[in-house]
Amino acid sequence: MPPPLHTQTVIAFVWDFDKTLIPSNMQDPIFEEYGVDPDVFWNEVDGLVPHYAKEGIIVQKDTAYLGHLLTYVREGVFAGLSNKKLRELGAKLTPVPGMPDFMKETRAHMSDVPEFAGEGITVEHYIVSTGLRPMIEGSVFASHVDGIWANTFIENVAGPGYLDRLPVAEGDREIKQVGFTIDNTSKTRALFEINKGVNVAGVDVNARMSEEQRRVPMKNIIYIADGPSDVPAFSILNSAGGRTLGVYNLEPLNNHAKVKQLQEQGRIQGMAEADYRPGEPAYLWLMDTLDQIAHEIVESRRLAFGAIKKPPGH
Repeated sequence: MPPPLHTQTVIAFVWDFDKTLIPSNMQDPIFEEYGVDPDVFWNEVDGLVPHYAKEGIIVQKDTAYLGHLLTYVREGVFAGLSNKKLRELGAKLTPVPGMPDFMKETRAHMSDVPEFAGEGITVEHYIVSTGLRPMIEGSVFASHVDGIWANTFIENVAGPGYLDRLPVAEGDREIKQVGFTIDNTSKTRALFEINKGVNVAGVDVNARMSEEQRRVPMKNIIYIADGPSDVPAFSILNSAGGRTLGVYNLEPLNNHAKVKQLQEQGRIQGMAEADYRPGEPAYLWLMDTLDQIAHEIVESRRLAFGAIKKPPGH
């Protein structure tokens, strides 16, 4: 069977957020705003699973912190914390070196190389995070990405009988309920949504599609992340021909050893410091990988057109 004529031409960078696009945790500005010791909060979160297990209640480890954050709001520790406030705090997040300029450069690169531009190859950027979507929306990255998968909160909760009542605008709002959640495993669902074009074409993620029908082949996806929460996504892409880069920070917390362990276990294809400035290892690895995928697309399309038989002559 000859290669498909309509080769997919989108290359997608999929980014984790904490310690990948910013040097620490995105929740840090919340703790600073309300004068809360982050170590106390996270230690409490770590104890939630065994604490509730004593009562025979199963708690999802990856997203337990969301409920605890809402407890802090309800108890008045995070008084007045709203989605708007989260976006404002997101604006305080400092990106790692080279960001978000790197995102702009990858898009421009496809236009600057005639061979790539001639085939209509484009670059898209996505963030898939177990963090808070409003904070990402308020960050410097919001205008540079094509989509965000992260946790959301509801302020105006729909109560009993809400279908029979007109919505009433509230005054000062606080987040009250979890809306959408992303955990370690559901990060892989985001990959398939990008792969199938759910975010663009409205296709159901469970729809049966051939590889040729998918908008962004897994082999055209580059996944960049820092840690254990990304292992399921790493595994999917490694087995499907995608590219995976593990990144680490040395400050404010050094997570080099954890990322090195991922490399030793064969869970990532490359490893570099989360510094995306020109000439740095992460920049070189990602740009080389981008060029490699783009050349593969070009070659695939040439094979496709070369396989078309010419009509008989007179």
